[in-house]
Amino acid sequence: MKNLIVATFIVLSNLLVAQNTIPKTPIKTLSGDITNLEKISEDNDLIIVSLWATWCVPCKNELDAISEVYNDWRDETNVVLYAISVDDSRTVKRVKPLINGKDWDYEVLLDTNNDLKRALGASAIPLTLIIKNGEIVYRHSGYVPGSEDDLFEELKKHS
Repeated sequence: MKNLIVATFIVLSNLLVAQNTIPKTPIKTLSGDITNLEKISEDNDLIIVSLWATWCVPCKNELDAISEVYNDWRDETNVVLYAISVDDSRTVKRVKPLINGKDWDYEVLLDTNNDLKRALGASAIPLTLIIKNGEIVYRHSGYVPGSEDDLFEELKKHS
């Protein structure tokens, strides 16, 4: 019985640690280059990662809402946002036309096989992460109007 409790504790501890670890899963830039969250977080102390898709209305609403205040956020916290599309091979062709019609000042990346989404344990999108110095310090799934205010409060805690 004691061994079972210890084994359960070890498994749960590893899961908690894994949730804060950045996966090294490859993702693509719009130009086809390969990168990953570890590389991105090396270049920036504080980043927001937003998993989204062209067919996800709450995702687009969240990115639109953040877009309105993003310059202020960058000035105050020095944050950089990466919008990572999880559109699959059937819908990924919609990404470039959609972002060309938006006023998003974000780096847009692609996770067309959903490898990153799976590695992050994301069951739903939008999934928004704050990564500070290479570690996931905040995770939120879903979007309702005003959620961007909560996100900014979290950003300020970590800036």
